[in-house]
Amino acid sequence: MSRRTPALIAAAVLLPLALTACSTPEGDEPTGNKAAAKSDGFPYTVTNCGVTTTFKAPPKRVVTMNQHVTEIMLELGLTKSLVGTAYLDDKVLPKYAKDYASVPVIAKEYPSYEQVLATNPDFVYGGYASAFAAGDGRGREALKKSGIETRLNTESCAKADTPMETLYEEVREVGRTFGVTDRAEAWIKQAEADNAATAKKLKNLKALPVFVYDSGEKTAFTAGGKGIGNELIKRAGGTNVFADLDKSFGDASWENVVARKPEAIVIYDYGSTTVEQKKKRLLSDPALADVPAIKNKRFAVMPLSDAVLGVRVPAAVEKLAAQLHPAATTS
Repeated sequence: MSRRTPALIAAAVLLPLALTACSTPEGDEPTGNKAAAKSDGFPYTVTNCGVTTTFKAPPKRVVTMNQHVTEIMLELGLTKSLVGTAYLDDKVLPKYAKDYASVPVIAKEYPSYEQVLATNPDFVYGGYASAFAAGDGRGREALKKSGIETRLNTESCAKADTPMETLYEEVREVGRTFGVTDRAEAWIKQAEADNAATAKKLKNLKALPVFVYDSGEKTAFTAGGKGIGNELIKRAGGTNVFADLDKSFGDASWENVVARKPEAIVIYDYGSTTVEQKKKRLLSDPALADVPAIKNKRFAVMPLSDAVLGVRVPAAVEKLAAQLHPAATTS
């Protein structure tokens, strides 16, 4: 089962472990936090996915779980605050490669509770709800009991149907938490400009019906109407044929794929199943033979890390638009 499905959201369990997070000696304070420590605005209280936290100062020892939140930290210049990271979906962007290489990878996928504690963190930032799976001992309440504050990427809990604003708020709150508000606001300003530039190129174009194929054999695991994946399609000049699915990701029947007649198929690229294998599965299914996108072999490809709530999104909109509407975006 995909770690992005709602079934992975579980209540936290209490663990009888206690650990006092140690602060870094003043002389060895990470450079990313020196400026932050001098900034005003603390204490800062924020409510994230139902958990309210008051920060008296920026966190100093951070573990990230899932690629998109790791890249948010790297984009905001907070590399030296990271004491551990885990779980890539694909490669980090080249611009982050050097910084990422300097951060210890504590697990290929999700670390155990003990692996997290071994880094002596004061903050854990998770990308999907499964990052804080209580059954694996990493529940947010359990970490709090050990003196570790947490944040969950808000795509996992956002209720408003404004995913791009949710992204801006995610970056804004992370910047505020680490005392680098100026960096966060600079990123948001550039993102708004990039999104506006793409929208201008696509103005007055007819939206293309799009089906997202993430994975699946008996059913199609696809992007629903909630979350940044649906927003990406809309902003790239498409219409998600499963926008009525009231979740970020979910299963759809192949009969419904046929009935909704998508004219393009967006394949999410990640994991051990290659894009070519996914294309072969779609093209070889006789039940899909009359789907316009299959007839015309019209595919677009996106790395999964482009299609979740992170700093790749504005560029991902532009890249997807170029695949769906090449004439408009190259003129």
